[in-house]
Amino acid sequence: MNLFSRLKRLGGGNSRNSVTLPANGVSDTTINAAAAETPPDPTEVYKTIAEDRFLGASANPEKGDMVQDEKVAHADGADEQMLGLNGVEDKLAERRDEVKFVKGDHQNGDAKIDIGTVNGGKPAFTGMSKEELMKYANDPFWVRLRWIFFVGFWAIWVGMLVGAILIIIGAPKCAAPQPLPWYKRGPHAKFGAVDTCSREDIQVAKKIVSAGAIYELPAALTYDVKKPEVEEQIKNLVALYQGSETRIILDLTPNYVAKESQLVQDAIADPEKRSAFVWVSGGSSPPNNWLKVGGNRSAWEKLDDSYVLSQFQDGYYDLKMNSSFIRNEFGGVLKHLLGLGVQGFRLKNTKFFVLSDGLENEVTSAVPKDRNWGPGDYGFYDHKQTTFQSGLGDVLYDYLSIVKNASEEAFLSVAEDVIQPQAYKLSTVPDAYGIDIPMYGDLVKVLSVPKPKISLQNDLDSTLDLSGKNSWLQWNFADISLDTPQDPSALAMFLSLLPGVPVVPVDAVAYQNVTEETYRQITLLRKSASYMHGELAYYQADPLVAFSRIKSGNPGYLVIFNPTELPQASNFTIPKNLPDKMTVSYFSERYNSNVENANKVSHSGRVNLKDLKVAPHSSIILTYVPEKAE
Repeated sequence: MNLFSRLKRLGGGNSRNSVTLPANGVSDTTINAAAAETPPDPTEVYKTIAEDRFLGASANPEKGDMVQDEKVAHADGADEQMLGLNGVEDKLAERRDEVKFVKGDHQNGDAKIDIGTVNGGKPAFTGMSKEELMKYANDPFWVRLRWIFFVGFWAIWVGMLVGAILIIIGAPKCAAPQPLPWYKRGPHAKFGAVDTCSREDIQVAKKIVSAGAIYELPAALTYDVKKPEVEEQIKNLVALYQGSETRIILDLTPNYVAKESQLVQDAIADPEKRSAFVWVSGGSSPPNNWLKVGGNRSAWEKLDDSYVLSQFQDGYYDLKMNSSFIRNEFGGVLKHLLGLGVQGFRLKNTKFFVLSDGLENEVTSAVPKDRNWGPGDYGFYDHKQTTFQSGLGDVLYDYLSIVKNASEEAFLSVAEDVIQPQAYKLSTVPDAYGIDIPMYGDLVKVLSVPKPKISLQNDLDSTLDLSGKNSWLQWNFADISLDTPQDPSALAMFLSLLPGVPVVPVDAVAYQNVTEETYRQITLLRKSASYMHGELAYYQADPLVAFSRIKSGNPGYLVIFNPTELPQASNFTIPKNLPDKMTVSYFSERYNSNVENANKVSHSGRVNLKDLKVAPHSSIILTYVPEKAE
């Protein structure tokens, strides 16, 4: 009898029920009696057997039927073999399955066998079938829930999108680089005295596209600007340039006044006001060996029973620019001129603004400029008692603050070379000047001489390094030699693209021998981002002088100047960020006249830097897009 027939016999009848396989020591009679007393249940839990043994026993034809096997179970242990015991109990613990027999079709005797786990075993999760899922497709609860999730998802997505847009719109934007203030853009045209201005000056300033027009106020009028006649002169000057883009700059000499001035007369009448001067009462001889500037006479003048310092002109007395009395007086002058429309000031004699209170004798200079000078000559001494005194930068900054407080667009600077840049810096802020746009160095002179005794590249490096890496200098074109062999337009182009502002005297070579078109090209280049905010880099190309200006995201400019009499190859080592080929932006006016046809250039033409030969006494400006270093 096979397994199914045996199950059918144990279950009894045609009803759908289950039976339990007999355990060891349980006879058929006991099983049948229990079955007769208990109503049939379609599904029951049976004794657990090892799966492999059960399958093996079912497939073995030698085991005829289970009833016969059970009868001999006590004698030969066949039931242990069927259940997979055989003395190895740990195998039963490895896997214990629940076997369920459910009768199926009544006609053909099919049965369904379910095998599950017991004793805490976890059946494998198989999920729901498609048919089971479709039961909930149209269920109102699940339809409503799906719509809630759908609407919620898109609402959150749209909310995040709107939030991102609002963040982008509302986030603080990166500040765009500010354009240079007008007095740094330049160039500035330098004229004569205030009373010499005329309508022709407007056209002169227009030629160099001047941002500022510089006029000089005579020293005797510095503290008389409130007098009607002086005030009228300044008003006329300001009115002359109204409607143009040129602003008025005045050169002032505030460190001495005439004997007839109100300041001196007040000091004579009131001894307390003598603190504004270097005033020594009593004595029959000068207090020390100080001499007049550039002369060989004593700098002291007798005034009644006192000596008063007069280093400059006879009858003019020096002022202590660091005294509180003069600070108020000169501060009032600056504010009054600003009110009249003046927007910039350049001060003269600034190195004499602070004088030694000890009045000690000057010491002989260690390196006199002229060996023929003696104790009676001004150049024989080092003048450490009367020039570049400590605190000079702070004194100038006080006046700069007065100007800035009255007008943010105005500036205050110097009209002469500062010579010792460190003396003009603030004592409390490292590398910060007490003035705007200082003037320093002999670079303009060195560039213009026929055969300079020093390396131009070294002089350029030294000038910019000593003045400060972030300084913005005045380039005084008045220093260009009248007999210079250099093309004036080449000097103007080269100097105008260095950090600083050109100051062009209208009677100088750089004005008279340079066309308006050249200055317009220079102005356009100076307005570019690479010039205003770009980095400066030098390139060794002796005897050529070369530098570049570049700002990230903008075309760069490479400026090359040839001071020699022969064409020179651009034999400097090309750095990785410079391409071999560049575009010609502009070149000096005589460039193509000083070079062979094969080496001539044209505007917007392409040149190979390795093959370029720069014309003698000429400058060329190349533009390029920097290459990314690998």
